[in-house]
Amino acid sequence: MALRIAFVGLPLAALLLLGDGHEVVYAGICRKGAIGTRRLRERLPKGVVYVKPNLSAHADKIRALSPDLVVSWFWTSRIPAEVRSAGRLGALGVHPSLLPRHRGGDPYFAAIDAGDAVTGVTAHVLEEDYDTGDVLGRKELAIEPSWSAWRLAKRLDRPSLALLREVVAAYAKGSPPRREPQDPSLATAAPLLADDDLELDFGLSAERLARRVRAASPYPGAFFWLGDDVLTVVRAHAVGSVPEGVAVGEAYVGPDGVAVVRTAEGGLALLEGRLAGEGDDDEETSLDADALAALVLGAAARG
Repeated sequence: MALRIAFVGLPLAALLLLGDGHEVVYAGICRKGAIGTRRLRERLPKGVVYVKPNLSAHADKIRALSPDLVVSWFWTSRIPAEVRSAGRLGALGVHPSLLPRHRGGDPYFAAIDAGDAVTGVTAHVLEEDYDTGDVLGRKELAIEPSWSAWRLAKRLDRPSLALLREVVAAYAKGSPPRREPQDPSLATAAPLLADDDLELDFGLSAERLARRVRAASPYPGAFFWLGDDVLTVVRAHAVGSVPEGVAVGEAYVGPDGVAVVRTAEGGLALLEGRLAGEGDDDEETSLDADALAALVLGAAARG
């Protein structure tokens, strides 16, 4: 049975649900210019697609459309209760983590920063609080040691869409997935961090800081102060042993001539970075390992 779906989020998921034979009776797109918006408008009647709509103001409109299901895929703000309750069969979304781990706005960063070996996506019932509803299904993905948060996000898109389609198909067949309540004691938070929260603390271990660099790369990027300049580290790796007499936070010449900063445990080898411009409108300067070594070790030599 095809379902009548009130959709909110990024248009790619709505297009796939249309391709599966469902009827999208409302489409609220969360971002202007999102890829697929034009195609979605072409495939739906006029007045169905809205960009950055006020869902509270559209609640009566959505309810009047009598959707079977309210579906969210990367809608970026809270969905009002009067919209969530509009679906005859309920409301569901997909979160890019294995809930209840990493609830919040940046689960990609959180998974890499925490050193998780495995993450995934979770389909869940939409509730008042973010990412707390009963689980409807999961798909796991192993995290490669070299991945940045950006790369992880890209790798999770396909399993996220596949899981969404599977769960919606189960509802359409009249056999919705078994609801699994989340265990609050296992919940961890994945809030959106301010750029200033990404400053590297060399009082932590090199392994910890290397994960922070990957988690924040390429943007906004983890950084440290080099005198009065902000140096963003785009790529780095941990070095296990450091020379005697090097203080925490001090830079030295490491293997292959790269700059290494001593940390509480080991050293952080700097492989790629960016130097902030001098003015608000100045572009950042990209730095390879050699340029970083010259800059960081030169600053250390000047004291």
